Amino acid sequence: MRRLPGHTRTPYGRERVVLRRLPVWLLGGTVVPAMSAGMARLWPWELPAAELAARIGLIDILAVAVVILWWTALFTVGIGAFIVMVMKGPAYVADAYPLVDADQPAEGPVRK
Repeated sequence: MRRLPGHTRTPYGRERVVLRRLPVWLLGGTVVPAMSAGMARLWPWELPAAELAARIGLIDILAVAVVILWWTALFTVGIGAFIVMVMKGPAYVADAYPLVDADQPAEGPVRK
């Protein structure tokens, strides 16, 4: 593959900023729900043991759901930023190959 002659690269934009900040966003979006689940265990609840276990279990499920949603969203944003970064890079020319019917193209399917 050869670079396309005369092609100018597009300057980097927000995609590089997004890709650099992804680890921080990933960590922050994971720690906050984990802290809420941890704080639920430290909170002085005045509930019966069975109801307390159910409430803490619900908070844990919600925290895991929020973390999975956050990771999925960041993964999607990261893929989009990566695609934009690749598309702004240098253009390449693929090797040409000879067409068998270049002079007289074959006719396509005939509809009746």
